Amino acid sequence: MVYLLLIAAAFAAGAINSVAGGGSFLTFPSLVFAGVSAVSSNASSTVALLTGTFSTAVSYRDELKQMSERRFKIWFVECIIGGALGAVLLLVTSDRTFRQIAPWLLLFATLLFAFGGPLGLALRGRLHASQALMLTLLFPIAVYGGYFGGGIGIMLLAAFRLYGFSDIHLMNGMKAILGGSLNLIAGLIFIFAHLVHWKVTLIMMVAAIGGGYVGPVIARRVSQTLIKGFVIAVGLVMSGWFFYTAPR
Repeated sequence: MVYLLLIAAAFAAGAINSVAGGGSFLTFPSLVFAGVSAVSSNASSTVALLTGTFSTAVSYRDELKQMSERRFKIWFVECIIGGALGAVLLLVTSDRTFRQIAPWLLLFATLLFAFGGPLGLALRGRLHASQALMLTLLFPIAVYGGYFGGGIGIMLLAAFRLYGFSDIHLMNGMKAILGGSLNLIAGLIFIFAHLVHWKVTLIMMVAAIGGGYVGPVIARRVSQTLIKGFVIAVGLVMSGWFFYTAPR
């Protein structure tokens, strides 16, 4: 039953990530429910969902050719550094402390998922778009992504909107590469630190790939609003559960 839960969660996460984001709202709690420590669950969830991210980037390769290569390289390097720093911060966080922090992270990510898009659009035009602004926004986003990662895609899309991008396909491609890269460096650090629970991670990785493949097919038949509402509901329920079970 535990393996069926993890497979179902990873499959659904892969499908949701391919069309909306928020898949870690399913994989992280499922690993905790399965008895994996909170820190190891976070690390394993990051690694399990990596493959789907880069397959998404490949599908947007034509749009990414529009990007300034030099500008994008700077963003890429900053995300790698920030992701590594976030992963190291997780390594020095005890499991008890992370269980106390996790509810707040989940709630923050859920609210960001719910309101990040409108907030980014509201702020756009009020800030002067520049390379300095983008670098200032990207570093804390990357650190957060390496440490936890929930809602990272929404953060990146909001940053791109503030910078002045409007092509959703280009933004999704950049999101996949930058988000995937910071998660990759974080995942490698987690692997070398022996935080990844490989037996369940490999199973979830395969399930997530399958979900990522069928996600767009499902999305064509299901309202985006319904998918987003489902992710938000799951995020709120998981936040409430983690608040209830957090160590006192």
